[in-house]
Amino acid sequence: MGCLAEIKKRFPPIILLLALLSAFPPLATDMYLPALPLLQRELHASVLTINLTLVTFFMTYCGFLLVYGPLSDRYGRRPPLLFGVGLFIVACLICALSRSAGMMIVGRVLQGAGAAAASAIVFAVSKDRFSGVRRQQVFIHIGIIVATAPMIAPILGGWIIKLLSWHWIFALQTLLGIIAFVGVWSMEESLTQRTLPGLREVAASYLRLFRNGRYFALLLTLSFTCVPVFAFIGSSSEIYITRYGYNEQQYGYFFGFNALAFILAPLSFSRAVRHIGITRLMPLAFSGMLITSILLLCPWIPAPWRLTLPMFALTYCFSFCRPAGNNLILEQVDRDAGAASSLMVFFYFMIGALAMWFLSYDWPDKVTMLGWMGVVAVTCTLVSWQLVKGRIRTMAEQGEE
Repeated sequence: MGCLAEIKKRFPPIILLLALLSAFPPLATDMYLPALPLLQRELHASVLTINLTLVTFFMTYCGFLLVYGPLSDRYGRRPPLLFGVGLFIVACLICALSRSAGMMIVGRVLQGAGAAAASAIVFAVSKDRFSGVRRQQVFIHIGIIVATAPMIAPILGGWIIKLLSWHWIFALQTLLGIIAFVGVWSMEESLTQRTLPGLREVAASYLRLFRNGRYFALLLTLSFTCVPVFAFIGSSSEIYITRYGYNEQQYGYFFGFNALAFILAPLSFSRAVRHIGITRLMPLAFSGMLITSILLLCPWIPAPWRLTLPMFALTYCFSFCRPAGNNLILEQVDRDAGAASSLMVFFYFMIGALAMWFLSYDWPDKVTMLGWMGVVAVTCTLVSWQLVKGRIRTMAEQGEE
């Protein structure tokens, strides 16, 4: 009983709900990654066509992020969340019933449109309910919970394929969507002061964000770090299953091992930040990403460890700085929290989707190309960080510690 009380204290229902909503993108993607080679055969489609189920998901997802944020500022957080989660449920059913690549792409497009509501509004709800150090702790807790999704999802997806069929993967996603819908329906509205912007005011809110030098420069700086991680997610099943010859269950274990870094990194960060400032920890994480990207370029490391071990370390460094980075970005704004949250996730996933698309081409050695993508992207981040670090605003400067 004492253990359950401690868990409930650390992870109250609202945090569990926010974590489930935040997990919609990895749940909607990572769970069916083991099925991508199978979908190519069953739906008689090419690699590029099947990869469109990934790319179009994130493209649509990114576009709708910019819509839900301002809507949540106008109508409150619950109404657009209910609409988005409901759309996600319908889209999961379409994917489950798909018999062609075209129908699957349509379902994935609608999934992206629905999942965007969750991701866009979760950060705004967190900003409404929590502040300062407490909000950073909430981001870390959510990050720890969400990190289990990409670790468990592909393993679960691999076993579903073996025992049932890939259609049941989307049936399970439908069930998770229904659970989230009930949770949002029961959630109290967190926005106390609503704005009533028209299209002109919405455009003005985004224009203010682009004019906010601290916010936009930091947003662009941190968004580049997702390039190698998203590129790996998009092509990992092809590399492990098609090129290395592993089956769906084995691939799930490899991907799950990589996703373990998403759990370990926030735990490490929560301890390290007690002794070292965020602005000192961030460049250490970036440097770790650069070093591990270089290791992906070393052909003398035998497969599959040439990909598995450096990518685990790279994912660890990426996840180490991500929750604090999200909080640091939002600290740069005093208004337009919904729009700021939407734009933040928009850049993050749009750059990630482009990275997926780029690595989906038939490169002779995708691991080497992945390494070069990491080297270039993280180098840009390190250079940009040196330019913007003196301008960013921290919690200490706002007197919130």
